[in-house]
Amino acid sequence: MSTIIDVRTTYEAFANGADLSNLGEVEIYGWARTNRNSGQIGFIELHDGTAFKSIQVVYSNDTDNYDAVAHITTAAAVKVTGTLVMTPEMKQPFEIHAKTVELLGDVSEDYPLQKKRTSLEFLREIAYLRPRANTFQAVFRVRSVLAMAVHSFFQERGFVYVHTPEITGNDAEGAGSVFTISTEGTPHPYTDFFGTKASLTVSGQLHVEAFALAFKDVYTFGPTFRAEKSNTKRHASEFWMIEPEMAFTDLNGDMECIEACIKYCIRYVLEKCPDEMAFFSTWIEKGRMDQLNAVLNTPFTRMEYTDGIKLLQEAVKNGHKFDYNKIEWGMDLQSEHERYLTEEVVKGPTFLINYPKEIKAFYMRENDDGKTVAACDLLVPGEGEIVGGSQREERYDILKAKMDKLGNTQGLEWYLNLRKYGGCKHAGFGIGFDRLLMYITGIDNIRDTEPYPRTSNALKY
Repeated sequence: MSTIIDVRTTYEAFANGADLSNLGEVEIYGWARTNRNSGQIGFIELHDGTAFKSIQVVYSNDTDNYDAVAHITTAAAVKVTGTLVMTPEMKQPFEIHAKTVELLGDVSEDYPLQKKRTSLEFLREIAYLRPRANTFQAVFRVRSVLAMAVHSFFQERGFVYVHTPEITGNDAEGAGSVFTISTEGTPHPYTDFFGTKASLTVSGQLHVEAFALAFKDVYTFGPTFRAEKSNTKRHASEFWMIEPEMAFTDLNGDMECIEACIKYCIRYVLEKCPDEMAFFSTWIEKGRMDQLNAVLNTPFTRMEYTDGIKLLQEAVKNGHKFDYNKIEWGMDLQSEHERYLTEEVVKGPTFLINYPKEIKAFYMRENDDGKTVAACDLLVPGEGEIVGGSQREERYDILKAKMDKLGNTQGLEWYLNLRKYGGCKHAGFGIGFDRLLMYITGIDNIRDTEPYPRTSNALKY
């Protein structure tokens, strides 16, 4: 009877010193990446999806149905039965000498992925096939591992995972860039179903705050939606957000948690995905792992927004050219400004803190100066901002006055009530999961970190 094996556990067993030479007959299922033969002997690079690595299958005239095996094409699904043979003198530590190779799923001649370099733009057009390409084998495995890292970080620290609603009547940011939900074929399509206008959520923050005031430390991690026609490499209409919230915590505690979370996630991925990260560091962005290791070994600097503006103004005065060269207090910094501060000034991860209240969301706590709020953005070399956080406004009267001025009090009375029903100081942050994946892998377009990207004028699948 054959022993069923897979690539991942076989490599793990080998790394742990197991004796693989006495397995007897083995059986493995997968897809042919390449198939080459010399007339008497052939080699199939078999990929089974369990690891970034493949395994080499050797077949010869002794293999059943040799001629048919020699004509197996790229991407064909096969079952291989044979013997695992150790090859310490070769590039790979072991290979399978095939007794039989059974074709389970053939491939038509118009298969668009062949053994050659293919542009990422082209692969976006065949999103249902691109998980088979090396780059996306690496990206989506790291995406899976990074998601696990997020949960592990918060679960190990006693945070409660909250599933916040995807359908809501609130716009957490107050920006109005929401997808409205309607019902077809009704007289009032925007209100008939729920009795009020409803939209897809832009953030789970407001809902998860309520749970923080019951469980202390909580987080939500799920899809969010923005109806912004921003055709950039960093924007998508559907993306995932990590949003923790902590009671009895101020901005300093918030930043400590952010730093610990980012370092934990990087360390977790480097440990669990060495092959994938080596691929990114070689083929996507040279030295990516060196940059990430530098982040792990560097304390995160904290810089006042006001000081950052002064440094940018000095840079312009000294001849530095930004695309947006008009630097003034009260502006919302562009990515180029953020990168200058973290790459040229600090040369490491940087928290920019205490932003002008006019450019930040209504729920952020107003500082004693009356001009700024207790907010922070984490800036990292090579990317700019990857995390935004703040201490939340816990004072009922101040928050109500801000909301009344904005005109968003109606429908958010429950959010205000949290401040008078046992409210306390609390803080939280948001990490765009897809952007964090971009940063870790070096992939420079958010469309290449999402399995089926959603952007304006693009809904193919």
